[in-house]
Formats: sequence, C-alpha cells, structure tokens
Amino acid sequence: MGNTFQFNPERVSHFEVEGWKAYYDRAWLRLLRLVVALAQEQFHIPFPISLLAAYYITRASVAWVPKEHDEAAILSNLTRFYRIARRHSGLAFESEQVATLEARYWDEHRRLVGHADKTPFIDVMIDLHAAIFGLNRSQSARSGELRVEANNVLDTITGRTSPNPATDWLRCEELLRQAYSSLQQAVNNH
Repeated sequence: MGNTFQFNPERVSHFEVEGWKAYYDRAWLRLLRLVVALAQEQFHIPFPISLLAAYYITRASVAWVPKEHDEAAILSNLTRFYRIARRHSGLAFESEQVATLEARYWDEHRRLVGHADKTPFIDVMIDLHAAIFGLNRSQSARSGELRVEANNVLDTITGRTSPNPATDWLRCEELLRQAYSSLQQAVNNH
C-alpha cells in the first residue's frame, strides 16, 4: 500500500465526534449528513455514493439502539458500507471481516461501559484498525488504545458523570485526532 492512502485526521475526528453527538441525540438526519462528510473524508467516497454509504451506517446505527437488536441487519448494513469504502478508498480489506469487527467494537463498547478492564475493547479496536488499513497489530496498537480512551471519555458524557461535557467533547475529538494521526503515520511508514 505504501504512501498511497491519505486522510485528514483533524477532519475525520471532527466528523466522527459530531456523529457521536447526533447518534446519542437520536438526530438521524444529522447523523446521515455527518457520515456523508466522514465517508468522503476518510474513504474518499464521492457524492452521491457517499449518501448511500451513509445511509447504510445510519441504518446500522438505528438498528443498534435497542439492547436486543437484529445482529444480521446490523452486519448486512455495515458490510454494504465497507464494500463501498473499499471500492473508493483503494484499501484492500475484506468487507465482511471489517464489518464483523465494527459490530464487535460496538458490542464491546456497550458491554464494558463502567468496567475498569477494557482489554477486549482495546483488542477489537486494534484488530479493526489493522484490518482496515492493512497494518499489523503493533502498528495499530496506539490508535486502538486512543480510540478506547476517547470512548471512555464519551461514556462520562453519555452517562452524565462528566463534570464538563463541553470540555470532554473536545477531549474526545483530540483523542480521536491522535488516534487517526497515529494511523496515518503507520500507513505512511508501512
């Protein structure tokens, strides 16, 4: 892959955090618009195809809300998204594998909220980043750890234990920026 894949970590982290806000506000149309921008920025999916890709992520997100959810519907929508992402990004990941890892990420995040040991969550994030960007686990370890740290801060906001949600949203974005910068550096050095 070499130096061929580029994205802007600041823009990707911004769109992702804004997407998290929309998800937790259940603002599905806003989430759709943000995922369009995220898909364009992160995976170079052109409009209007980015709208279709965002539709699949939004459908998966809506389906994920209930604790008892339709895993097959979530996986189907995630797989459709990642097929589009693979086609336009030039990355060589397996769409079904990455979709499964994404669903596991969502599951581990939900399952481990409030737990001190986040090892399974960190492991799945490392595996997800490695699979998407064609890296090994050591190359994606830092990004996986930072991603989980951002989710831990997110949990204080959504769990209403954050002393300053506005500051913590900025902290989430900074941690994601660091995670994506780490990935960009690993891809460039690969």
